[in-house]
Amino acid sequence: MSFQLHMQCHKQPDVVERILRVIRHRGFTLDEMNMTPSNCGQRIELLMIVSSTRPAHLLMTQVQKLHDVVTLKCIDSKVDSTAISC
Repeated sequence: MSFQLHMQCHKQPDVVERILRVIRHRGFTLDEMNMTPSNCGQRIELLMIVSSTRPAHLLMTQVQKLHDVVTLKCIDSKVDSTAISC
């Protein structure tokens, strides 16, 4: 299954590296990533498409624990784009 992760994070030098580490440790594969600065300049917007046979909540609960992640939304690509907000 593929999932789209939409998140807003504080702009820190290592935030993307920590998110990628969580994705790998939880058994997910990064398929696509897009990163842009937010309008305020203090945050970054991340769009990641990840895939795994594991349920998305196993990844979501761990990414939420990262202190630089401000908002997180997961969209299941297979199920009519229903958002799972956390």
